[in-house]
Amino acid sequence: MTQEALNVLVLNNFSDAIMERLKAISPRLKFTRKVVKSANEISPDTWKTVDILYTSSVAPEPDTAPRLRWIQSHSAGVDHLLAHPLLASEDIALTTTSGIHGPKMAEYTLAMMLAFGHKLPTMFRLQQKAEWPENRSEPLVPRELRGSTLGIVGYGSIGRATARVAQAFGMQVLATKRDVMHPAAVNEYHIPDAGDPEGTQVNRLYPPEAIKSMVAESDFVQITVPSTPANHHLINESVLAAMKKTGVIINIARGDLIDEAALIKALQTGMIGGAALDVFEQEPLPPNSPLWRMDNVIITPHIGGNTDHYNESASDVFEQNLRRYLNDEELLNRVDRKRGY
Repeated sequence: MTQEALNVLVLNNFSDAIMERLKAISPRLKFTRKVVKSANEISPDTWKTVDILYTSSVAPEPDTAPRLRWIQSHSAGVDHLLAHPLLASEDIALTTTSGIHGPKMAEYTLAMMLAFGHKLPTMFRLQQKAEWPENRSEPLVPRELRGSTLGIVGYGSIGRATARVAQAFGMQVLATKRDVMHPAAVNEYHIPDAGDPEGTQVNRLYPPEAIKSMVAESDFVQITVPSTPANHHLINESVLAAMKKTGVIINIARGDLIDEAALIKALQTGMIGGAALDVFEQEPLPPNSPLWRMDNVIITPHIGGNTDHYNESASDVFEQNLRRYLNDEELLNRVDRKRGY
């Protein structure tokens, strides 16, 4: 008995090689690839036939895609998609590419910890001034990662990949997790040998309510929780006050997770030692933000998850999920609408 064809609309610039690999999964899958900026650039007749949608942010209005049953996001964060009227229907599954960013963002966090630990911002300023300081031992004495403590706010795929790297450097790893009794990842995509699916790379888990206790023990604090209403300004004045005065905060998640005004005050007053920030409450970061001119801040323009093989990794998640969909198996990285991730 011939099974019904499934129409897959890919709104991403996947290469021909990637598309051929996806097409080889099953003759049931009929692919259309288009790169558009709005749903209106797709004809109504096309939307009527779509069963599966691969997209970054473009999605149809609810009544225009009656056959749509699954959306695979091109990103890990889906706060922008969850706000779309289409996702009000529980009949439509939403999955993410969570898991592909772990190794790259772990490297980003490692780079920032090494930069602060080895006083690279200070050394770059000295280089620009062609200055060889007479007393260079005390201000430039490094802080070894070995023996230091990393606190991870949110032990998801990025936190797990970072924990693995941190452990290799001899660091102690602490982390907050919603369910501390079950550290292992469940039905999540992960790159082999790049993360911690079993939850064995963390020395101690804390419930989210105990975040202050965790940051008080941490030399570095990595933010990797999703942006949800419950997590808005999760890092506030009281959490910053609980950190070590030498502590460095690293945000590679979303800007609204930190109360930016409180962070600026904490940095200006020496409440904490420094910050490495890839995301901000307003992006681009306004030129008049005090963060630009702080010696104890490293700023990057929301590029922490970028990699030169992003499409290849993202399409691997999509391929695995397409196979699962065809076999009526549970999809990887399925979003829980109530939690928001």
